[in-house]
Amino acid sequence: MIVSCLAERSSMKHPRHRQSKRPRAHSVQHAKDTKRETILYAVLKQVPFDGWTTVAYERGLKVSGISQGEADLLLPQGMRDIIDLFGVVADQAMEEKISDEPGFSHLRIREKIAFAVRARLQFLMPHREALRRLMIWYALPHHVPLGLKRLYRIVDLMWRTAGDTSTDFNFYTKRALLAGVLKTTILFWLDDDTPNCSASWEFLDRRIAEVLKIGKTISLMKEWSPTDLVSKLRRAVG
Repeated sequence: MIVSCLAERSSMKHPRHRQSKRPRAHSVQHAKDTKRETILYAVLKQVPFDGWTTVAYERGLKVSGISQGEADLLLPQGMRDIIDLFGVVADQAMEEKISDEPGFSHLRIREKIAFAVRARLQFLMPHREALRRLMIWYALPHHVPLGLKRLYRIVDLMWRTAGDTSTDFNFYTKRALLAGVLKTTILFWLDDDTPNCSASWEFLDRRIAEVLKIGKTISLMKEWSPTDLVSKLRRAVG
């Protein structure tokens, strides 16, 4: 009891000291994040020429004006951390675009997903060649697990921002189907030269419509017994 009272008194003596640490810690973290993004954008300018390589990282770091020693503390894994940061920054930009859209909550699910994909790709438009190179980087055998993890994070974030609360079988099917939509749309978008990428958005809408049909079919199939499924397949085959 005495110890608890003393602890309470001690905590009451220095409220200003305790509270002042939080803004300071926040400002320090903000400064670190700003420097990381400075390096990121400097590296992004090198990637179209040198790919996601150590050469691009070193050249970008030199342009950023941040010392090698400080960069080692900010980004211990060098280019690997830059690639992760690129994904995080794109996630944040997508979320900000969604939060700034006043009518987003009133959209249908398919419209929310389409909006999220467009928001992400619109942010990435100045870095289209860097993204093309990144897809090649992720396709390398030893990078595939990293690519799958990043893809899952993107589609999971899109579904959560769209208001998805599923925890059953649908949780996985929705994310798997959207992953396919996102990959094919990005591949189409990378070579789209139509005004405002209008062809890409039309392509996206068609792919989402197709996936929703597949999703409904999967949902119905879960309700069928094995006997029903065999019967329906036999009728389909004729």
